Amino acid sequence: MGKLGISIYPERSTFEKDRAYLDLAYKYGFKRVFTSLLQITDDKEKVLADFQQVVTYANQLGMEVMVDINPALFEQLGISYDDLSFFHKMGAYGVRLDLGFTGKEEADMTRNPYGIKIEINMSTGTSYVDNIMAYSPNTENLLGSHNFYPHRYTGLSYDHFVFCSKKFRHYNLNTMAFVNSQAATFGPWPTQDGLCSLEDHRELELATQVKHLLLTGLIDDISIGNAYASQAELKAMAEAFFADFPAIKVDVEADITEDERIALFDNLHSYRGDRSDYMLRSTMTRVYYKDRPFPAHNTREIVKGDVLIDNQDYGQYKGETQIALQPMHNDGRVNVVGRIAPDELFLLDFLKPWSSFKLIENN
Repeated sequence: MGKLGISIYPERSTFEKDRAYLDLAYKYGFKRVFTSLLQITDDKEKVLADFQQVVTYANQLGMEVMVDINPALFEQLGISYDDLSFFHKMGAYGVRLDLGFTGKEEADMTRNPYGIKIEINMSTGTSYVDNIMAYSPNTENLLGSHNFYPHRYTGLSYDHFVFCSKKFRHYNLNTMAFVNSQAATFGPWPTQDGLCSLEDHRELELATQVKHLLLTGLIDDISIGNAYASQAELKAMAEAFFADFPAIKVDVEADITEDERIALFDNLHSYRGDRSDYMLRSTMTRVYYKDRPFPAHNTREIVKGDVLIDNQDYGQYKGETQIALQPMHNDGRVNVVGRIAPDELFLLDFLKPWSSFKLIENN
């Protein structure tokens, strides 16, 4: 089972606020904590003491702290890649290498005596992970995570994300990507337009970003890149992540009937396997509700994303639920009862035949 994560930036906040956020995340089942030690410009001892306080508290909650670090910091702190005792004493679960070495060093680091995890950058698209694998790392201690991108329009394209993620899936390594909170205000750097891995996610609700990553089948763990997400966001993200089935938001039509509402929202839908280019069919509602009337109403022309129920004029199909995958002519036998919410319309492309899903009413 994958894990949910948050990010904490002790240099840019207070311990009290960080502690409250850790408590809140813990309450909703979050397990991972990402934090970065990319640069120490202030008093080294103070920065490390503040850092230590957060790591210790997270560990008390049973959370796993991953520390982002770059090679320059190894020098600044006088530590070597072949001795990770500094991070062991700190209580870190793992070290994320912001910039890598040659492959051999990373493989050696995975064989450290403390069992510290080594997390490497998944977003480069190079043969970096192949190089590491060539040196026989301990794959139990080797993880991958995508970068996050504070600058608008610099995040990963979906195709590149898939290309990079598949390299890690090939070796069965744990994968992680970052999502963006709309309530959060800061990250490790002064300027940020949110902190997500995929550019397409920047303006979306957290739960929608999570549903998308899960539906790709390429990502195990999901972490919020910026701080602090709201309680409502943490709750919605946890519900989406731990759900047995994806739940797609629907904007209902004003004249939807009670029977139609029940058909849409009180059932687990199954995408029929003998798929059509025109519609996604969930046929069981016509069996469950064959004795309900489903009179004709709102039989307008159909566009992609419309949620449909065949009315009483469609004979044995009466009560069948469908989602339009492209425009169709409506001859009066199909009721348009809602629409997939605009921000989740793209998720239709990720639902697979034979898969199950839920529909939920968009607030």
